[in-house]
Amino acid sequence: MNFQWYPGHMTKAKRQMQEDIKLVDMVIELVDARVPLSSRNPDIDELGKNKSRVILMNKCDLSDEGKNRLWKAFFEEKGYFVVTADSRNKGQMKSIQSVIDKASAEKKERDKKRGILNRPVRAMIVGIPNVGKSTFINTFAGKATAKTGNKPGVTKGKQWVKLNKSVELLDTPGILWPKFEDQTVGMRLALIGSIKDELLQSEELALNLIDFLKENYCGTIKDRYDVDEDESATDILMGIAENRRCLKGGGELDYEKAATLILDEFRSGKLGKITLETPE
Repeated sequence: MNFQWYPGHMTKAKRQMQEDIKLVDMVIELVDARVPLSSRNPDIDELGKNKSRVILMNKCDLSDEGKNRLWKAFFEEKGYFVVTADSRNKGQMKSIQSVIDKASAEKKERDKKRGILNRPVRAMIVGIPNVGKSTFINTFAGKATAKTGNKPGVTKGKQWVKLNKSVELLDTPGILWPKFEDQTVGMRLALIGSIKDELLQSEELALNLIDFLKENYCGTIKDRYDVDEDESATDILMGIAENRRCLKGGGELDYEKAATLILDEFRSGKLGKITLETPE
């Protein structure tokens, strides 16, 4: 399977971010905790190199808690402020605010020395499709993107979202897209649903997922679908189709339906807390 992205967006996206980055104090980058490295845009480090950086590992309710700790340590060692969260959970916003406060401490100290008090931290939020940017903004703000209006020096049409008294967010949806040559990265992004399923072959994706689970999360498939994990991925998919009554008209096994089933159950967390990559 060959994974293609949207490289045509890259030049425009970079130019847009180069303009917008001047307006903010920090960059909050959302990644999917199931694929923390594969769900990062490789251009963000260069574009945001002079800004305070927060990595928010979202969807941690779906990812392996042990791997979450490894990834948090991995990113912190590289100098990022890191927080794991489920952005749908209002109760976790305090921990995110705490990390934002730590990341903005130097900026606030500089402001204080210059006699500037209580100016909100301005942050840009970035992340590839389907990592939960909109959900995070709405949960943190407590309502559907409370817009605060245009700020001086902001390009016409840009909107700021007031998260609370201390944080304002530059809402720049959909401007950053990863470009990748590594097909393993493409596979991982496809598995979490960041690439539209209609562009992909669900059976091939499901077979890759089955092989990964057999190797890394032994027992998961057997417990969920009552199949023999010692079989090949193809035979396991056949067993899932049989056991879950995935049938076409006439009673023929529907492998595509079985593939969609296992992909949906992985993405929704029904297979358990699973992370698809580990820090090297």
